[in-house]
Amino acid sequence: MANTDICTMHQCHLLLGSNQGDRSEFLEQARSALSDLGHVVSTSALYETAAWGLTDQPAFLNQAVCLSTELAPETLLQEILSIELKLGRTRTEKYGPRTIDIDILLYGDHIHQSNTLILPHPELANRRFALTALAEIAGSSIHPVLDCSILTILERCPDPLPVNEFSQ
Repeated sequence: MANTDICTMHQCHLLLGSNQGDRSEFLEQARSALSDLGHVVSTSALYETAAWGLTDQPAFLNQAVCLSTELAPETLLQEILSIELKLGRTRTEKYGPRTIDIDILLYGDHIHQSNTLILPHPELANRRFALTALAEIAGSSIHPVLDCSILTILERCPDPLPVNEFSQ
């Protein structure tokens, strides 16, 4: 008889972003808080990009993170929202400035759609800043809806905004 009590670990790929205050420090605090939700397996370099969506605001620092976690997608989202709140995130304007933003890009090869969460992230293929960081740590991963690698999606990405590796 199979043991159904064995915990299943999920490889989740997240994107961290900040464009207020000490951006690097907010990313560091987010990574630290995420480690309480599982194991941070890998992180990309930091990338600086112009704001996407609402462009009249400071540039963002972004970083992709691979998190191994037992949390289900909706539970992970709730924990992420709690981390954002603790790090001073306020939601007053769509695509507005923020101390921290944490998006779930991929949750393994899982496809999920609810009122609060769509996986894979529905805008991933249109955001060069997300794809560049993600390709660094998961370039050969296959997007479960588009059925091609993250590197291929990056090559086809229509987003013209430059993405530059950030050095402190």
